[in-house]
Amino acid sequence: MATYDLVVIGTGPGGYVCAVRASQLGMKVAVVEKNATLGGTCLNVGCMPSKALLHASEMFEEAGHSFAKMGVKVSAPTLDLPSMMNFKQQGIDGNVKGVEFLMKKNKVDVLKGTGKILGSGKVEVSADGKSQVIETKNIVIATGSDIARLKGIEIDEKRIVSSTGALALDKVPGKLLIVGAGVIGLELGSVWKRLGAEVVVVEFLDRILPGMDGEIAKQFQRILEKQGFAFKLGAKVTGIDTSGKTLKATVEPAAGGTAETLEADVVLVAIGRVPYTDGLGLKEAGVALDPRGRVQIDPHFATSLKGVYAIGDVVAGPMLAHKAEDEGVAVAEIIAGQAGHVNYDVIPGVVYTTPEVSSVGKTEEELKQAGVAYTVGKFPFTANGRSKVNQTTDGFVKILADAKTDRVLGVHIIGIEAGEMIHEACVLMEFGGSAEDLARTCHAHPTRSEAVKEAALAVGKRAIHM
Repeated sequence: MATYDLVVIGTGPGGYVCAVRASQLGMKVAVVEKNATLGGTCLNVGCMPSKALLHASEMFEEAGHSFAKMGVKVSAPTLDLPSMMNFKQQGIDGNVKGVEFLMKKNKVDVLKGTGKILGSGKVEVSADGKSQVIETKNIVIATGSDIARLKGIEIDEKRIVSSTGALALDKVPGKLLIVGAGVIGLELGSVWKRLGAEVVVVEFLDRILPGMDGEIAKQFQRILEKQGFAFKLGAKVTGIDTSGKTLKATVEPAAGGTAETLEADVVLVAIGRVPYTDGLGLKEAGVALDPRGRVQIDPHFATSLKGVYAIGDVVAGPMLAHKAEDEGVAVAEIIAGQAGHVNYDVIPGVVYTTPEVSSVGKTEEELKQAGVAYTVGKFPFTANGRSKVNQTTDGFVKILADAKTDRVLGVHIIGIEAGEMIHEACVLMEFGGSAEDLARTCHAHPTRSEAVKEAALAVGKRAIHM
């Protein structure tokens, strides 16, 4: 029977990062993975392949619509979808091999099979009808999440697809109906819209991007509508007729009322994700779940069963790969007797559309609800020199600071490369910095990041270029 200091179940960003950090700290580590490749949803059918298609489809869009005005004359681009999918697969393969290399480099044993917790210190790994029991001092559950499903609607990954199927369509749908106006739906909608699909998004709430700053969401919706997206907000899909050549979706107002029928070639169900705990044996082992099916943990990631911890999408908090990575590092350090910690107030979020949307910290709605007095500084990219000369002026930067102390509480950006720009705000907030600190930090000219400095100046009503 093999014996380890730590066994991690799942090799997504949380799991493999946890394993690497534990190995660095001198532990004997194994990971358990049920799929053929390492890397979890993120590397195989999530974050990474979607970014490849977002990049490739944006290049297609640029070549077709933006090159000419810059004096670059090319013939109208034609789509070779199989080659684009091959481009995506090359990226997946490269990242997966990278994780395999990290496991070897850090002497982490990879156990292929399904992991089941038999109790404190025991994990059963089953594959191909055979099973073995592994002894370990500690166990980390890092099994991630699965797609959320709509009641009565069967996902076949051909015509009615989840994000997994939407990343692997063999032709561009004439009409794409997206259920859910969150990050996943808008990103994948952007891919297929650029490649020629007509896109309609149905959202139960009366706004897109639930949880993000309301003003940002409103402006972003206007930008997407200019790009050709159609939105039906405050509406729900109650059924899909699959009998005909085209799908017929029944859409009703969320508050009740007259239904309408929308036709589509493909329906993407993107209503969120749910914790994945199937087959882990948690109930039998005595690992408590919360009412939403997430593994319950204390502030040190410990579950109700001694020596068993949990991180990532399977526990409470935003379902983000980087949140899982930070938790993976923290729990490894805690197991090693160190002071592992995650600052949940400074976890950025990014929507990788064009333009991008990024945010960190509190929204205006959250500050109002908490009764916190705050000041706002905003600066549009229409007044940013670099954005003007590149003719990429959609969006703005918004900084929220404490009215008394000037400490930055939240930063929200719509714009080209917003996902890269957010990190100076993250570093500032990690050190408890003020809008004044940011405003007095020299920024290179000409850069888009100058808009962040100007927004910080605007908090004190002293923006220079506006």
